[in-house]
Amino acid sequence: MHSLRIVGGKPLQGTISTAGARNATPKLIIASLLSDKRCTFFNVPDVGDVAATLSMCKEVGMEWVWDRQAKVLEVQTKELKTTYVPQRFSGSNRVPILMVGALLGRTDEDITVPFITGFSSDTTPLDYHVEALSMLGASIDQKITKMEGYVHASSSQGLKGALITLPYPSVGATENTILAAVTAKGTTIIKNAAVDPEILELMLFLQKLGANITLDVDRVITIQGTRLFRPVEHIIQPDRIEVAFFATLALGTMGRIFVQGADHSSLITLLNAIREIGGSFNVQPGGIEFFAENGLHGGVHIETDVHPGFLTDWQPLFVTLLTQTNGSSIVHETVFENRLGYVDTLLSMGADITPFRQCLGGRTCRYNDHSHPHSLIVKGKTPLKPASITIPDLKASLAYLSAALIARGESTLTNLNLLTRSYEHILEKLKTLSANFTLTSVPPTCAVEMDLFSIAK
Repeated sequence: MHSLRIVGGKPLQGTISTAGARNATPKLIIASLLSDKRCTFFNVPDVGDVAATLSMCKEVGMEWVWDRQAKVLEVQTKELKTTYVPQRFSGSNRVPILMVGALLGRTDEDITVPFITGFSSDTTPLDYHVEALSMLGASIDQKITKMEGYVHASSSQGLKGALITLPYPSVGATENTILAAVTAKGTTIIKNAAVDPEILELMLFLQKLGANITLDVDRVITIQGTRLFRPVEHIIQPDRIEVAFFATLALGTMGRIFVQGADHSSLITLLNAIREIGGSFNVQPGGIEFFAENGLHGGVHIETDVHPGFLTDWQPLFVTLLTQTNGSSIVHETVFENRLGYVDTLLSMGADITPFRQCLGGRTCRYNDHSHPHSLIVKGKTPLKPASITIPDLKASLAYLSAALIARGESTLTNLNLLTRSYEHILEKLKTLSANFTLTSVPPTCAVEMDLFSIAK
């Protein structure tokens, strides 16, 4: 177990390089299962999510070579060894369910894939996945217990193209449907599809692989089925969540951080919000510099939405930043439920935040009749006090780290594996920015802890 002691309140300055997108990389690896060709990925983030995905894919027959230092990964699945994915690979994210869409085109055998059930903010209902895959001709059966479940799938008659309208532009359901449609006979049209940068990257990869796939207006994706594939080389896009962390951290500490590799086109909504509160940024050929020349002001209305709206994963980071602005702001979470758990920690650190169960925004969202808070009023500027924080969830993990770096005094963070699992060398990057922290540890017990232990030494 490791404990991170942070002395915050210091302006952070310097240059860091952003990693490849951890939300995109595992899905691209799974997409390579569609063919028996070699696929080479560049700018691969050295994070636990990638390692876990590779272990899961190795279970079904993938061979891979990963040069972590060069950030290059070569994968190839010449043949499937099994179509059963054990429960231990369910993890705490939604990635394993995408194995269904990828494997349906490779085998006539029954496919069994685990998924997490319950009410974690990392889980979503599978209804959209099941309905879409069924329309393509797959037979889907779910076995659900209290905290775990399996999806059993098969397509003994083969998949056939279909017209599919998703009830909501779910990223996961869009990805699963695309993967299954690539090898389906005929044409598949997906309406009301998610169009996030990670979806577009998946489409680009699949086009290189051999798929005939297009994105039309009004969230319509069209796929012509094929089984003719070729080797692929693909560069993974920068991680826009990591960029948002360093951007809001620069403003929250009144520092100046240049993020090498930050992609302007995937950050437009975030950059608009930063400018709206008085923050500054400078887009350069090699990245984006973030800084605050004057004091920050509130009075903004942030409403999360599907892309190209404000990314829900940016929301905890931006709320933390809003505590350091003068005035009141409104935040309305419309994408995921139970995404405001981190607010209790900010309140304990002195933030002035009021949660609401009602929709505080320009429109009424699907959670208006639910019992959980999904709107906030944030009043600033409030100095944050140091705290002892056990990071409870992945989605807000960077927000806890950001709050500790903004607060004046010494804070302690534990359960650090949630940070290292998804964000590449995050502590080394903070050290580059002259953050004041000490990592104490006991002897490491796993590969992720080994990375942390090397930093502590």
